Amino acid sequence: MRTNRKTAVTLAAVLLAAAAPAVAQASPSTERGTAPSACRPANHTAKITEAPASAGHHHYRVTLRAPRGYDPCELAGSPNDVRFSDRGSQTRITAGQYGDQRAAVTFGPGHPVHFDIQVPNAARQVSADEASFTLRAPDGQIPGTSFAEGGLKVATGTLVGPMQQGA
Repeated sequence: MRTNRKTAVTLAAVLLAAAAPAVAQASPSTERGTAPSACRPANHTAKITEAPASAGHHHYRVTLRAPRGYDPCELAGSPNDVRFSDRGSQTRITAGQYGDQRAAVTFGPGHPVHFDIQVPNAARQVSADEASFTLRAPDGQIPGTSFAEGGLKVATGTLVGPMQQGA
């Protein structure tokens, strides 16, 4: 009798241990606030690509994507403190902002966002391969610096537009 009870307890413990990972994996990240925010710089990637030009300006698109496992978040307006580097050396160019700075967009896994970099054609342009920036939420700046990689040319008078939905 003693062996049967010991076997039953051992079997129950093994079954509970086997079931525990399945239960733990069924619940993460389905509720808001259970995973790290996609808006934190370490939790997303950003890429610079060339966009269609407009009269008097070159345009580049900076697309942000977050992998699965992060909570969605709200971003608003244009990024702050936008600076450009080329092969690790910072340029003297900083960017201003244009557009609606209050409109908010949802960013997270499956919900990429982008912003525009607008560079005047008439100004002396310098090459860059990276942009650094601080993201903004509707209630203020998000701590930390995000980085985007990709070739572009920037100049005095460069502006960045507000965050928009889509890639």
